Amino acid sequence: MQHYRPPTRHSGWIDAAFSARAIAEGGIIRRAVRDVEREVGRDAFLREVRRRGFHLIECGGLFIVICNPGHLQFHC
Repeated sequence: MQHYRPPTRHSGWIDAAFSARAIAEGGIIRRAVRDVEREVGRDAFLREVRRRGFHLIECGGLFIVICNPGHLQFHC
């Protein structure tokens, strides 16, 4: 059984998550929703994505962050 650990306000986790090479190249990063919620909390993560002007998709227990502030279109 895992113990609940409240998100810390001063966690370096967000900095580490957004220091990936994909950020510099305008690529994507994937993070498990459960990891985000455990480490920093969903709200803090979403605020950081918005602050950077990136796009976020949640699917199948993953957050997929498109590290490009450009216009986003979906084609099916």
